[in-house]
Amino acid sequence: MSHDAPIGPGRPKDLAKREAILEAAKALFLSLGYASTSMDAVAAAAGVSKLTVYSHFTDKQTLFGSAVMATCQNQLPDMLFAYPEGAPVEDVLLAIARSFQALVSSDEAVKLSRLIMAQGSLDPSFGEYFYEAGPKRVLAGMEALLRGIDERGLLRIENPLQAAEHFFCLVKGAPDYRLLLGCAGPLEGDEAEAHVREVVGVFIRAFRT
Repeated sequence: MSHDAPIGPGRPKDLAKREAILEAAKALFLSLGYASTSMDAVAAAAGVSKLTVYSHFTDKQTLFGSAVMATCQNQLPDMLFAYPEGAPVEDVLLAIARSFQALVSSDEAVKLSRLIMAQGSLDPSFGEYFYEAGPKRVLAGMEALLRGIDERGLLRIENPLQAAEHFFCLVKGAPDYRLLLGCAGPLEGDEAEAHVREVVGVFIRAFRT
């Protein structure tokens, strides 16, 4: 069914087409790889014309970056990095740790990481483009949150960006490394909860005032 057909009131046609293109692109990039995914194939899978794809995304690299950004935004929305007044620091950090752990443990993220490694060996600029589209935005949100926590005197964090990097590296940890190697499955349920609670506890103790 084509998404070029008019869409009823309340849902902008262009937004629906953009979402369809992004979903099709993510599926094709992960199943076929970056090099083997064409804009024609994305258009066919999304049920739109190739002209429509290009009207939303000027080239394949832009489309890939937008797909990465959308994936990060869905799991780690900007509002997650806003500090609710009066909320315990532990609760705020746990919410972020849970969302990030779920993101990096997902089958989609594992396939994407492997794709980045493979494509990066062919095009060194590809990894940088991926970093700009996804991880950098997440780091910036966490950096701003930690700076606010420091200003409130809740934790003493002299270098919020470095602390943000430490936080996400702790959440990924050895479980993510084993997952990427294919020698272990993702952390789930009580095991995942125990992991993120331990990480947040270590982080808080390291920066406690």
